[in-house]
Amino acid sequence: MTPHTPHNNARSIPLAFTQLARMKQLPIKNLTLGLMTSGVVLAAGLLTSHFNTVNAADAVKPGAAAPKPALTVTLTQGRSGSLPIKLAANGSVAAWQEASVGAEASGLRVQELRASVGDAVQRGQVLATFAPESVQADVALARAALAEANANAFEASANADRARAVQGSGALSAQQVNQYLTQELTAKARVESAKAQLDSQLLRLKHTQVLAPDAGVITLRSATVGAVLGVGTEMFRLIRQGRLEWRAEVTANELGRINPGTAVLITAPGGAQLKGRVRVVSPTVDAQTRNGLVYVDLLAPPAGAKALAGAFKPGMFARGEFELGQSAALTVLQSAVLVRDGFSYVMRVGADNKVSQLKVQSGRTLGDQVEILSGLKPEDRLVASGASFLSEGDVVRVVDAAAVVPKQNGTVAPVLPAQAANK
Repeated sequence: MTPHTPHNNARSIPLAFTQLARMKQLPIKNLTLGLMTSGVVLAAGLLTSHFNTVNAADAVKPGAAAPKPALTVTLTQGRSGSLPIKLAANGSVAAWQEASVGAEASGLRVQELRASVGDAVQRGQVLATFAPESVQADVALARAALAEANANAFEASANADRARAVQGSGALSAQQVNQYLTQELTAKARVESAKAQLDSQLLRLKHTQVLAPDAGVITLRSATVGAVLGVGTEMFRLIRQGRLEWRAEVTANELGRINPGTAVLITAPGGAQLKGRVRVVSPTVDAQTRNGLVYVDLLAPPAGAKALAGAFKPGMFARGEFELGQSAALTVLQSAVLVRDGFSYVMRVGADNKVSQLKVQSGRTLGDQVEILSGLKPEDRLVASGASFLSEGDVVRVVDAAAVVPKQNGTVAPVLPAQAANK
């Protein structure tokens, strides 16, 4: 047994405190970790409860904000009506008939040309003249020959009358009487021959003036002043009566749908349009192209539309549409149809103002209307314009198409059909 001394007591006191401290550290550390874990779990629970309370409050809040519209639009609906049935074709513009004007007198010199290409002439109008001097001289000779023949005929007639008076009296033989009578007949025949020669020379004199055989437009002038032309040499060519026709090429299976009298609308390359009417359908079909020709008379343009008539010229290519009747159709505004990837779509607006994309099949077009063959019902509400700015499920704000906004000068202006909404 170790004796108890003050020194030993002094060493044991710090050791005791050290052991006591070590014994107390373990439960304090465990207690701290437990309290921290409980605090984190409690905080998470309180935060989740707070968020659920807020969401529930927002859900039941009567004035909750609605989704913001992507676009302000006006609505339209399909309309049932009738559309014309048209058959498109291509062809060339040509003259209805051409007249060739040539020289009818031979060996005459062209003295004057009074018409040129593009001139509109009337029937009987002088187009050119030949030098008439030689022909006038021939006419004078023919007149002199006729006068001589008339004189000889007068003398022969007088001799024949005297022979008849003494015939049978024996003063003249029968042979002499017959000679006087024959001379009378010969003289009369020479008179008729001289008259014919005079008429021939007068006709040549008339042919020194080249006249238009019909009213029309000059398309060719091949004569020149001073040239000596032969009979039949072409001097001018003109379009009779200025009439043009459109010769449309139509496939064999469509040729039977066209009848004489069918109305046609022809469009020139420059965009000018002129009405026409089918005159005749070709009775044959080309063996190479399997197309038939349809001859369409171009109707005269209305008064004051000379420029419209000048837009069509022979040899010009033109396209046209034959009006074959009408048929029932469902149409919508062309601005309501959206074309994407080669397909046509419309944007339908539901009761909640959300849009849905509908695929449709389009057909004929008339003005601002497009025929819808399938995919749409007449009662569907569609976005009138601006469909390209919308996507499936977008919310739109619908306004009345007749709504107006005041201007500064006191007048009113319609609301734009589609505009981007402020975001």
